[in-house]
Amino acid sequence: MHDKSELIGAMVIVDVALILIVGAVLGRLVTRFRQPVVIGEILAGIALGPSLLGLLPGNPTEVIFPDEARPHLKMIAQVGLLFFMFGVGWEFERQLIGRQKKTAAAVSLSSIALSFGLGVGLGFFLYDRHAVVGGERVPLAAFVLFLGAAMSITAFPVLARILADNRLMFTRVGALALASAAIDDVLAWCLLALVAALATSGDLADFLQTLSLSAVYVLVMALLVRPLLKAVIDRWARERVSPFLIVLLCAGVLISSYATTLIGIHAIFGAFAFGVAMPREPAEVLRQGLKVPLHHVSLILMPVFFIVTGLGVDIGALTGVEYLELAAIVVVACLGKMVGATGPALMTGMGWRESTTLGILVNTRGLTELIILNVGVSLGVLDGAMFTLMVLMALITTAMAGPLLPKRALLPAPDYIPEATVVATPGKST
Repeated sequence: MHDKSELIGAMVIVDVALILIVGAVLGRLVTRFRQPVVIGEILAGIALGPSLLGLLPGNPTEVIFPDEARPHLKMIAQVGLLFFMFGVGWEFERQLIGRQKKTAAAVSLSSIALSFGLGVGLGFFLYDRHAVVGGERVPLAAFVLFLGAAMSITAFPVLARILADNRLMFTRVGALALASAAIDDVLAWCLLALVAALATSGDLADFLQTLSLSAVYVLVMALLVRPLLKAVIDRWARERVSPFLIVLLCAGVLISSYATTLIGIHAIFGAFAFGVAMPREPAEVLRQGLKVPLHHVSLILMPVFFIVTGLGVDIGALTGVEYLELAAIVVVACLGKMVGATGPALMTGMGWRESTTLGILVNTRGLTELIILNVGVSLGVLDGAMFTLMVLMALITTAMAGPLLPKRALLPAPDYIPEATVVATPGKST
């Protein structure tokens, strides 16, 4: 006879195997419809959750993913998420922004400002229906600011994959979209960190303390950790990456994530910041010895994140009023990004076709949006219905890109986009 803990462990192992298979099958299937693999993996998470599998007799979702196994799956998903965020931070290319910094800054700031403003306005409208989470009333400021930040996201990794798949990587609009998305990422994460500090602080004094500790953390990463990382890499990654360096860096990601958790701004910010602090040279040695292995880790662990997310999505529980809310959320999300990006592009001399293509591209949210939404759940800002609505919005806005993108060639980019930008996408899992 096996004890209960062994049976739960065995169930988790089988669950991970099922997740990998279903995610791979649906991921491959959606590519035939000009969709990134991430769409299939999100659909796999929703399909295995209460929205589809849970509707069958006997509730197979509860049988396959019992309550006792879910905390273990969440922990696996969390580890995969932290290393994914480390990769996103590491792949942030400041040189990419420099090539078109004026136009990219105008597009990014305009799209974020409009998306954030519309999101905050919509938040005031939706607040009364979603103000109570777990028996506790969510502060109005935390709810509306979170919704504004969530609307402001452009998924840089997913965007890079869409550009590569549609052969837009080396067009002028593709380069500008990547540069704008890079700026978006930094600004949106800063907004979210501010919302996280607000949501976890009991009063103004706690909030100011969290902001102060966050500022100290950023200084430590910039003035101490980054030089140390450079010295370590210069020693253990001259011609090839030492296994000891891989262990050391992985430990650093986890410790940095722990530090931001203690500060009160969520673990993902620590992983992202550690990635930003990482040196980029020697580029080829680090790519082969570190980026590729971590990419493979993401391929295995990130599908678990999609399933854990899907278990919290219950489309069947939505009411007629909530479907109207979904329509409003999608419209606001699309208006904010598309209008906010298209307008500045037109004013800087780009043609209508290129400008509208840019608006379509920066409207993709994908995995990055799911990460932010899971942060909202962990902070107690989103109830189940609002979480479901926002996940559906992320799915819809990402799926829109493929069918709407032009089939004909666009103008080539004025400068070469570094190969690292393509590798930046943690592969086909994003």
